[in-house]
Amino acid sequence: MLLSDEQFTARMREAGLTLRLVQSKPDVELYVDPDGVTVDAGVDKAVINIKMSCDTAHALWSGRLLMPVALATGKVRIRGSVAKVLEFVPLLQPAFDRYPEIAARAGVAAA
Repeated sequence: MLLSDEQFTARMREAGLTLRLVQSKPDVELYVDPDGVTVDAGVDKAVINIKMSCDTAHALWSGRLLMPVALATGKVRIRGSVAKVLEFVPLLQPAFDRYPEIAARAGVAAA
C-alpha cells in the first residue's frame, strides 16, 4: 500500500531509507526499498534492520504496543541509525491507520 504512494517512495529515496525486517514465529524476512518489497531476500545492507516476533509486530501495528516500550523491553531490536528510524516511523502512519482493516481481511483480530 505505501509503496504505491509516490510521496512515500520519494521521501524514502530522498532520505536514503531501506529496511530489512526480520520476524520470527513464523520466520519471514522482508527487504523494503523505494522500488518494492523482496521476501526472504537475505539482504544485509539495509539502513534500518528491525527484528521482532510476528506477535510483537501485530501488537505494534494494532496499537497495543508502543515502539519505545517494545525497544525498552527488548521485544524489538534495531540495528542502524536511530535518526533514520525516527525519520521512517512517521511515514508508516497510513499503514497503521489501515492495519485493522487489512488484518480483518486476513482473518486476524487486530485488537
